[in-house]
Amino acid sequence: MECSSFFSSKSSLPMSEMANMERSYSSQFSSFRPLVDVKSTPKFCSCRGKFPKASYSSTPEKTYVPNKALSSVEQEKIGAGNLLYQINGTNSGLFSRNVRLLDAFDDEYGGVIVDAERLPANPNAFASMLRSSLSHWKAKEKKGIWLKLPVEKSELVPVAVKEGFEYHHAEKGYVMLTYWLPEGPSMLPANASHQVGIGGFVINDQNEVLVVQEKYCAPAFDGLWKIPTGFIVESEEIFTGAVREVKEETGVDTEFVEVVAFRHVHNVAFEKSDLFFICMLKPVSTRIMVDDHEIQAAKWMPLVEFVEQPLIQEDSMFKKVIDICIARMGKRYCGLSVHQLASRFDGKISSLYFNVVDSEDINCIGN
Repeated sequence: MECSSFFSSKSSLPMSEMANMERSYSSQFSSFRPLVDVKSTPKFCSCRGKFPKASYSSTPEKTYVPNKALSSVEQEKIGAGNLLYQINGTNSGLFSRNVRLLDAFDDEYGGVIVDAERLPANPNAFASMLRSSLSHWKAKEKKGIWLKLPVEKSELVPVAVKEGFEYHHAEKGYVMLTYWLPEGPSMLPANASHQVGIGGFVINDQNEVLVVQEKYCAPAFDGLWKIPTGFIVESEEIFTGAVREVKEETGVDTEFVEVVAFRHVHNVAFEKSDLFFICMLKPVSTRIMVDDHEIQAAKWMPLVEFVEQPLIQEDSMFKKVIDICIARMGKRYCGLSVHQLASRFDGKISSLYFNVVDSEDINCIGN
């Protein structure tokens, strides 16, 4: 029957019986509770059928959960779910709200780092959760938001950009985006500004320098014999990187001696600056095995012949580097040796490069 006639003034039921029935209907709902706490009370009106129906659900198929059947773990998970108030299976816009937030944790600077491993896969769900999270973080007066999106969820990138996120940097497996919540300029650190390169000056007891010719180089450097060079990789030390590059390109094993000089130049690649460290290395093997992927040839070249190459003689900086290496060999110059020291600021072991001129075992003169 129609609910409107059920409670109409023409009903022959006395008011006391109607009150009893209302209490009985209320008791039917007392053993159940909604998936998310709801402060509003269902109103039974304009509905079809003998009994009014109301349901609370985070999924269409789960309308009620008995109190005793819901574990504390399940309750915690449900607490972050979507709340949908339904009447006869139809969502009511007046009572629906999204209370889900992205999983995240605070950083030490008053910002937030979103958990990249617990992102929703659906772009629509992500958009809704992101908007709710931004509102929540603003209310909490958070500052910088770091959002790391793995490559397998790249479809979420345009959603984040639409909400105001900006690109920070990208790696092979992810893109990092940021959002600065307070008014004014962003105080988040910029992407890495430098690339770090190394060169290994290796000279043996016969005053021969280990040199290479690169397979791929600019036409101006065609035929140049140069020292092995390369880039420091992530989480690699300067001194270990120099030893590794020499080994990879020539097959020669070496020991690090000192950093004898470094060069700093700007706008080298992708508008980044470049730090290039020239390291003096001591050979512990002599056999050459060329890496034919990037090296055309390698050999031991007499130092005099190496220095007399026209391209070196015409380049004032490169010539100065060779002069420094020769001065170090004659103990007329001190480079920077590496020392492993711990810092109480971060509790980590750091590599500090410096020379010691007051050591009893000194074998060079600082100038």
